[in-house]
Amino acid sequence: MSPAARRRVTFTVLAVGLAAALFLSVRVGAVPMSAGSMFRLAARALGIGSVQAPPEKDAYIIVYLRLPRALSAMLVGGTLALCGVAMQGLFRNPMASPDILGVSSGGALGAVIAITTGLSTSSMTILPIMTAAGALLAAFIIYGLSSHRGRTGLLFVVLAGLAISSFFNGLVSAILLFSKEYEVSQFIFWTMGGLDGRMWRHVLIPAPVLFAGAAALVLLSRELNLFAFGEESAHSLGMNVERTKRIVLGISALLTGVAISIAGPVGFVGLLVPHLFRFLVGPDHRTLIPASILGGALFLVLADLIGRTIAPPYEIRVGIVTALLGSPYFLFLIVRYQRRGFRGF
Repeated sequence: MSPAARRRVTFTVLAVGLAAALFLSVRVGAVPMSAGSMFRLAARALGIGSVQAPPEKDAYIIVYLRLPRALSAMLVGGTLALCGVAMQGLFRNPMASPDILGVSSGGALGAVIAITTGLSTSSMTILPIMTAAGALLAAFIIYGLSSHRGRTGLLFVVLAGLAISSFFNGLVSAILLFSKEYEVSQFIFWTMGGLDGRMWRHVLIPAPVLFAGAAALVLLSRELNLFAFGEESAHSLGMNVERTKRIVLGISALLTGVAISIAGPVGFVGLLVPHLFRFLVGPDHRTLIPASILGGALFLVLADLIGRTIAPPYEIRVGIVTALLGSPYFLFLIVRYQRRGFRGF
């Protein structure tokens, strides 16, 4: 199969798979929804007045409980996969992602401050603002520590990320030590990553920021492609390398912070999904970015669906599911590239 045909097949499968996963996510649950109720509700929403309305209970569950949760999973999964693509392209390493490089720890610091001070209860926008601010703070401290004479080496980014992640985690623990018991419980529950209780405001408030950031990274696809040839080559082709690094890193950190404010620090989406689709559609970010967005959305919807259905009546939080799936894959990558003597894309 030619590369172009493989890309067409990949995007077709992703589109169909995402639609099917969305349908299953809305239909399956503690109270199963009939396909008839779902189709009647969709027809009414499209203005087909002759269709009989579904039962009021079914309509409430679909519109106010299931659909916002599924759309939240799509939004978070697509965003985290996009940030993973950007960071992997930026540092030319398949093991770069917001959670691995320590950006998510900054978001966690912002979240614990918002939760323990009570700010998160005063407005729906506070938690996204605080997690985004914490992620941006972590990203630019890491960038500043790892830069020397206008250059940023991947090894120093990873080391700085580990140091900042440990430092921020220590600050989080210190804050929790002096917090009330219910605040500690609330934060720990948040760190597990979950989509239960997501409502329309969890989708509509962060969506404009996430869409704008995603559009900006799509427009930077050419620059991310140039990084594959090395920084010297990118500079010789007219790109301001360090400025582009700051922009990509800043946008990725902002999107990561806003995404984890919705679902908590869901791990490994930004690591696993881009690496998989790099094999399927190739390294060109003009196709890799949209494929990863769709793939990340599909992956998190399915992970949430697995968590809700694998052990009823209990629910396994989506962050636990992604960790159980992503950790072995991360170890596989380490062993694989260690044996190959990997030095970059």
